Amino acid sequence: MAGGGIVEGGGTRAHLYEGRTTSFVVIACIVAASGGLIFGYDIGISGGVTSMDDFLVKFFPVVERHKNQSTKDQDYCKYDNQKLTAFTSSLYLAGLVASFGASGVTRRFGRRPSILFGGFSFLIGAALNAAAVNLPMLILGRIMLGVGIGFGNQAVPLYLSEMAPAKLRGGLNIMFQFAINIGILAANLINYGTAKIKPWGWRLSLGLAAVPAALMFVGGLFLPETSNSLIERGHLEKGRALLVKVRGTTNVDAEFEDMVDASKKANEVKHPFRNILKKRNRPQLVMATFIPFFQQLTGINAIMFYAPVLFKTIGFGGDASLYSAVITGAVNALAIFVSIFAVDRLGRRILFLQAGVQMFISQMVIGIILGEKFGGSKQMSKDFGVFVVIVICIYVAGFAWSWGPLGWLVPSEIFPLETRSAGQSITVSVNLFFTFVIAQSFLAMLCHFKYGIFLFFAGWVVVMSIFVYLFLPETKSVPIEEMINVWRKHWFWKQIIPAIDLYNGDEKLDWHFQSKDYAENQTVQLSGSGFNKEHM
Repeated sequence: MAGGGIVEGGGTRAHLYEGRTTSFVVIACIVAASGGLIFGYDIGISGGVTSMDDFLVKFFPVVERHKNQSTKDQDYCKYDNQKLTAFTSSLYLAGLVASFGASGVTRRFGRRPSILFGGFSFLIGAALNAAAVNLPMLILGRIMLGVGIGFGNQAVPLYLSEMAPAKLRGGLNIMFQFAINIGILAANLINYGTAKIKPWGWRLSLGLAAVPAALMFVGGLFLPETSNSLIERGHLEKGRALLVKVRGTTNVDAEFEDMVDASKKANEVKHPFRNILKKRNRPQLVMATFIPFFQQLTGINAIMFYAPVLFKTIGFGGDASLYSAVITGAVNALAIFVSIFAVDRLGRRILFLQAGVQMFISQMVIGIILGEKFGGSKQMSKDFGVFVVIVICIYVAGFAWSWGPLGWLVPSEIFPLETRSAGQSITVSVNLFFTFVIAQSFLAMLCHFKYGIFLFFAGWVVVMSIFVYLFLPETKSVPIEEMINVWRKHWFWKQIIPAIDLYNGDEKLDWHFQSKDYAENQTVQLSGSGFNKEHM
């Protein structure tokens, strides 16, 4: 039951949930996950476009002149320009602001309208960027793209987590990250081709963002709303009918009743953002803040944003740098299949921790090689250049089956319904804020840290792996409405959240019962003017 209606040590009704994985739910999740294409396409397209001379001459001539005049002792600083990074990062600042508006839309009107609005806004942004004749028009296009990403990233992970059955929630939710990775790969391939089209190839790269935006919008027109959202907004019969359809059975009483209970509690909460700050929601709030924060400090977006620029910086030619970016994009897209097949079998924690070791070692090796073989009077040999690409691919693979997909999956599945939209909004806003910070600062950091930038991110990988080991419980196969039990059994969080909750609108009274026998067999809810005791 959402919101903490089940006490620590008590039973759950998960074993009563029936149903199978229907083709209907798989198709709906595939269509919804296509919303990740817009995010991935933008991540991949930005770095390739900013490495094209025609684009730089049109909008950033200072960067183009500086790049061609750079001497060997400035190898790491060729592209260090705040206006150039503002082109990339302005999108994520706009997405951050939009995510808060998307929270209200997602809760009041449903997940589907947010998906539709996100696709439409991204479509407008793609048109503005492709037709840009000056920097303000270019930035305005980026802002519209950001609004689309803010709404899409808010709604799509929630939609997937609510639509999928608990036993397959991880694999189906990860399709969002898979779509992001496909978008990155497609963008790298397009950049590789359009770089040869002079002088307007960059317009084609930016304009083709309309394709994933159109897929998201048109696909959204055919998506059903989730049962959770329908029930939350009072459409109980429609919610039950849809649940029967997506589960492939008429025996959905237990899951439906849990959704109804959760929606009642959700509708009593009038201020979800204020509610989410209360002590009982502390573990979810911490995860919604730190997981997207750490996701950006893996360094992955620094590499994906600026892969062509990065490879040019460390000595690759123009075609070679784009080709190397395509290779890393392909690895990123393929490696996520490890997560799709393992996340609901092995769990979330093991993927986080294994990949942490892999990413740390990879970044340390890259930093050491660049420190010894590149910069100043040193020129990296072709063999070492190829080796650097291979190690970067190993690093990218580790991210692709851990922090990439799980950074979206875990926050989207841990919140009770009454704070779910608000929690996802916090996740998206934190993610986009630090995406903005990294995008805006990476080229300057590369200039000043040089090869030490990889050692910097490696240090953060250690910190985030320790965080996961200590504070993140396993959430695989736990029904989304019964996730509260996970926190109440965790060695640390059980000391913070109450053993049982009483609801009273926005106020939820926290009780800790001394009687273990009672706590293991009872759930107490505030009902009307009195208490209603239900045996589990």
